[in-house]
Amino acid sequence: MRAHAMAALLLLTTAAAPPSVAPAPSALPPVSPARATAPAPAGWSWPLAPRPAVLRPFDPPDKPWLSGHRGVDLGSASDGGPVTAPESGTVSFVGVVVDRPVLTIDHGNGLRSSFEPVRSTLKKGASVAKGAVVGTLLAGHCGSSPCVHWGVRRGEEYLNPLSFILDLRPSVLLPLN
Repeated sequence: MRAHAMAALLLLTTAAAPPSVAPAPSALPPVSPARATAPAPAGWSWPLAPRPAVLRPFDPPDKPWLSGHRGVDLGSASDGGPVTAPESGTVSFVGVVVDRPVLTIDHGNGLRSSFEPVRSTLKKGASVAKGAVVGTLLAGHCGSSPCVHWGVRRGEEYLNPLSFILDLRPSVLLPLN
């Protein structure tokens, strides 16, 4: 009973507090969208089958010029396996970046997925359906372990690709009364 009274008192105190008690929005610390977790949008899927293990998680740098991991490395059953489109879109880039073959798909709304090292016969401008094979995984990115690096950007901002297929919000445990 005492717990219920404390909860009620807390709710009443919070509701009765004047609006000036809450910090002004400018006083709140900024939340980096790259680190923010939001519910996964409906419809995206894993680019490898079966569901891959995450070998290296998303770890964006605090500043664009610092080192970090701007995507996720997903383990594959084997090199040479198919890589599929996690969502429908249009191929916006097929080529080599530094020394790796890269494929990028524009999904609309400013969202682009990139995969490496992936060999593809698709051409820039080709339409791809969700789940369609877009390329073949090549060896080399994760040493002796076959893997694909999957990155997602909105504009120039890197986002956690897993947030498009999993709900990454933290669990909240409530007390049992």
